[in-house]
Amino acid sequence: MIEASVANGEVLVSACGALAAWTRPESTGRSPQDTWLVQRPGSREKIDWNSPNNLPMDPETFGMLLEDALAALAGKPKLVVTDRMLGADPAYGLTVRTVAPKALTALFTDNMFRPAPAAGGPSSRFAGQGYTLLALPDDKLDPKRYAGRLRVDPTLGGTSTMAVALDVDHRVGIVYGSAYCGSIKKMMFTAMNFLLPQSGVLSLHASANEGPDGKTALLLGLSGTGKTTLSADPRRRLLGDDEHGWSDQGIFNLENGCYAKLIRLNPEKEPEIHDACFHSADWREHGSIIENALMFPNGTFDLDDTRLTPNSRGSFPLSAMRNVKTPPVGRHPATILFLTADANGVLPPVARLTPEQAMLWFLMGYTSKLEGTERGVREPQTAFSRFFGSPFMPLKPQFYADLLGRKLKQHGTRVFLVNTGWSGGPFGVGKRMDIQLTRTIVEAALSGALDEVPVRVDPRFHLAVPQRCPGIPDPAVLQPRGTWADPAAYDRRADRLAQEFLAHFGKNYGGQRIEPGIAAVCPGR
Repeated sequence: MIEASVANGEVLVSACGALAAWTRPESTGRSPQDTWLVQRPGSREKIDWNSPNNLPMDPETFGMLLEDALAALAGKPKLVVTDRMLGADPAYGLTVRTVAPKALTALFTDNMFRPAPAAGGPSSRFAGQGYTLLALPDDKLDPKRYAGRLRVDPTLGGTSTMAVALDVDHRVGIVYGSAYCGSIKKMMFTAMNFLLPQSGVLSLHASANEGPDGKTALLLGLSGTGKTTLSADPRRRLLGDDEHGWSDQGIFNLENGCYAKLIRLNPEKEPEIHDACFHSADWREHGSIIENALMFPNGTFDLDDTRLTPNSRGSFPLSAMRNVKTPPVGRHPATILFLTADANGVLPPVARLTPEQAMLWFLMGYTSKLEGTERGVREPQTAFSRFFGSPFMPLKPQFYADLLGRKLKQHGTRVFLVNTGWSGGPFGVGKRMDIQLTRTIVEAALSGALDEVPVRVDPRFHLAVPQRCPGIPDPAVLQPRGTWADPAAYDRRADRLAQEFLAHFGKNYGGQRIEPGIAAVCPGR
């Protein structure tokens, strides 16, 4: 696959041996407005069609899309097919066959999805329910044929030429016109998030690792909040950086690799990710894909350059990292961290959450949407993405929230909120939390060192904020109001965010069945 990608001119070989690839400007990130779920009777009542992320596509339009995809594939001189699997726990493995005209697409699925089970291996409860994924990254749909069926794209002056559509009833996915590799990965993650909760497994947009004592941790957060960076800890074994399931037996990775953000990647502060992407090796054996990063003529990269996109990515198999657990499965998590990149600069660096607060923040999924992950996002925007991954969680919210609440109580899991965003002021005034400060806080939370320290309860957000943290000599950084030059400006900004919480909760969950006590801990009350 590597040799074919090079021979076909799909990539260039960089100085370190990694494969460098670039996409069209409209394919440098996910395109939520072009991402669809087919609405059929079998799944209609399970999917939350009230979510703006679950765009319904009628079966007739999907049939047209499938017809066009098959015709386009039939016209290619060569196709590449991979048979892989999602789910490190064989009891929940889901097979996926990917068909594409590009060797690079096949290599990406080889990096990110797991080896398919050998004949006669352990049976999965999803046996016989495998998916077929058709990927046409460089083709475009005929806008006249799809007028009135797909969205109107202002940049094109007419109907969009891109569609990323998933049919969970017929188990078919089509990526047409999106060359962003993440479209393939996230499509199959969505398929797993549809299946797993219906089998009693909580699917999570989270990284996971394991300490020397065998205790595991989950780190939940949207792209750009630090899931990959913070889970890559040389003192802990990595299970995975993005997608996991929590079953009655414990946690397990869904993937085989990492798809890490590279913008401003610092080799001194993030050596594991840097070395996995850029280690020196024979290019025929390297396997890492560097997507949309600036490369100089000598084959080296400038990871600070954002002119094409701030969403440059590195895809590599987990085996490229030094401290990975094989197989990537672990015990029930002892600790869960909710990561939020608060661009308002008002949340504390860390806070302890009660089970009711944990369910609330899981439902709310507050963060600031960061530049580059989606098309058109250039500055941080306030976002409520439930379960810290709403675009990939198609079922109605109770499927996920009820499972989390039950598992937290059953296993006594501790939960912390960790702000990896801004301090000393909002975006443009304050500064982003230093990664070393956040690593120190994470280490203290995972070790139990924050369990008994005195706390101050924030009256707006009802958060128990530690008054000290081992390894942080100046405890003043733990209290965000004191880091602002103008405390009154902090109060105004914090009041505004608290009211945004209250309004969002009332609009989305006020009339739903909510566990007693959750509404009472909503910020702003």
